Amino acid sequence: MAAGLAALLDDIAVLAKMAAASTDDIAAASGRASVKAAGVVVDDTAVTPQYVRDVDPSRELPIIRRIAQGSLGNKAIIIVFALLLSQFVPWILTPILMLGGLYLCFEGAEKVWERVSGHHEEAAPVMEEGPDAEKRMVRGAVTTDFILSAEIMMIALNEVADQPFWSRAAILVVVGLVITVLVYGVVAVIVKMDDVGLHLAGKDSPGAQRFGRGLVRAMPTVLEVISFVGMLAMLWVGGHILLVGLDELGATAPYHLVHVLEDPAAAVAGVGAVLGWLVNTVCSLLFGLFAGAVVVAIAHVIPRRRGASAPASADATAEVVGAERPES
Repeated sequence: MAAGLAALLDDIAVLAKMAAASTDDIAAASGRASVKAAGVVVDDTAVTPQYVRDVDPSRELPIIRRIAQGSLGNKAIIIVFALLLSQFVPWILTPILMLGGLYLCFEGAEKVWERVSGHHEEAAPVMEEGPDAEKRMVRGAVTTDFILSAEIMMIALNEVADQPFWSRAAILVVVGLVITVLVYGVVAVIVKMDDVGLHLAGKDSPGAQRFGRGLVRAMPTVLEVISFVGMLAMLWVGGHILLVGLDELGATAPYHLVHVLEDPAAAVAGVGAVLGWLVNTVCSLLFGLFAGAVVVAIAHVIPRRRGASAPASADATAEVVGAERPES
């Protein structure tokens, strides 16, 4: 009896160790997957505060909460869809991931084009459009989040594709929850910083007043830095996804060239790992910028020039016809 109880306790101990090891593996894999999706996360964090620009301060946090709830719903749908694909048609994950990478390159290159050309499409503030605009704005934000969430979850899935089905499911759930809480928690802090600054600026303490005014002045710069880093991160992540995807599909020349450039830097004693990573990152960013610029030219620049030339051609034709028409 005692031997049987001891054997049972041993079995329970073994199972507990296996469960702990599995939990550690899931946590480690979730961490790796979250790091790989960092570029999209930064962009998501940079984009979301724009949705509450000029909104009544009392509505900022409720709006962010509704967008975060929509983001969780997006990720739940995407996780189910991604798991089914990875289980039954795993070969399709690389093309889907590459499409998402190309979209990231497009978004990043479009932001570069806006900075270079000075052309920005400004959305009207919610307060100026009335209360119904808040619902439309939340729907638009959740729709945009769906694209970013899909890319985040596909990047995460690609990192753990070799894991068993339920491990993949657990990892994706952890990544989805952690990233959603991280992104919208940071967004909530960002959008309330100016209110905190104004509150401190009204204090009696001169030090608190200076800190509050400095906080208010600093927030536009902070948002600009986040936006710029997000732009670079999108180009880097998108370009890297395309390079790796092309390599897996048999077009090995682009990524082989990156490795040729990366190897000498990686061989430098002491800082080789950092230099090799920097070379790989810069090459991925430049490739992403090139791929995104091609899409931006197709989607925006060429149609815009054709649209501008069409009226000019019509005016010239009208002038010629008017000149040739005889006077009655």
